[in-house]
Amino acid sequence: MLSWIPPLLDGARITISLTVVSVCAGLVLSLFLALGKISKKAVPNRFCSAYIFFFRGTPLLMQLYFIYYGLPQIHPALTINDRFLAAFIAFSLNSAAYCAEIIRAAIQSIDKGQFEASRALGLTYGQTMRLVIIPQSIRRLIPPVGNEFIMMLKDASLVSIIALTDITKATRSISSSTASAMVYIPAMILYLIITAVFSVVFHRLEKRYSVYE
Repeated sequence: MLSWIPPLLDGARITISLTVVSVCAGLVLSLFLALGKISKKAVPNRFCSAYIFFFRGTPLLMQLYFIYYGLPQIHPALTINDRFLAAFIAFSLNSAAYCAEIIRAAIQSIDKGQFEASRALGLTYGQTMRLVIIPQSIRRLIPPVGNEFIMMLKDASLVSIIALTDITKATRSISSSTASAMVYIPAMILYLIITAVFSVVFHRLEKRYSVYE
């Protein structure tokens, strides 16, 4: 059983790395999507709304399949040979849609008097969002973003379908080579440990910065 530990830890490294970079990239993209959705201009509003509807309304598994297997059939130039990169793109695009709704809700939860006071002081819409609204919204984002991160961490197991060696793929490989399903026990424990660690991290951030006390 000790021989199972190295490949499981290597898989954990892939799982954690993919989750962290995907959620971070998704958060950056989601800010623009959220601002676009609440914009009064028709084009950005419709585009961002359609993007969010599509990625929230279709399974992440299908999105991953399409990016890795479907894009090359549209045009060879769209082929993504790096499995980690393909997973990163799929997970980032998906995470952005969910985080955009989180950010939109956080922005719209700020009292409208903040907007009015900022405009009365002569701030433009962009300055109001950048200097007043978004900084206040960040504190409200911690709990839901933490939940999104944990969900994405567990959804990372889907990358095994494109043969990216995360915890799930490593577990299946060990199970096949040893003809034993017992490896799923330490694999689940490893998932629990990782989830617990990040849950504690977000809980401490929430306790320190969140407006929800």
